[in-house]
Amino acid sequence: MHIEVNDEQALVNAGIRVTAVRMLIWKQVRHGFSDAFNLADLEAKLPTVDRSTLFRTLTLLTEAHLLHEIDDGSGTQKYCVCHLDDTRHCHGHVHLTCRICHRTFCLTNVHIPQVPLPEGFEPQETEYIVKGICTACSKKR
Repeated sequence: MHIEVNDEQALVNAGIRVTAVRMLIWKQVRHGFSDAFNLADLEAKLPTVDRSTLFRTLTLLTEAHLLHEIDDGSGTQKYCVCHLDDTRHCHGHVHLTCRICHRTFCLTNVHIPQVPLPEGFEPQETEYIVKGICTACSKKR
């Protein structure tokens, strides 16, 4: 089950002190990107907010588990909004990364498959990235 809360309540629930700038950034992140984004993407959408404030806020949102980081091999850290389940945990989903345009797409309805792990191994993070060529780049070829 997916939990839906308003923007301000999401920050409050995560233990983040709500400020005007944090709300501006969170609203842009939550509603302004349909897929993964990087700092430069956010900077382009919010040119009046300085880069260091954007970075600090992205870090805060990630530490609060409202965002998760994606290392898609492009050399640029990307972020995606966490989709919380009814236990308030961010469920992992599959990402697609285009080798040409370097965009990363979120397949939020496709969960990371269960992988049998050796006894005693404690996973802390799981990423599932499929690399290839996106539809737009494929059509240009």
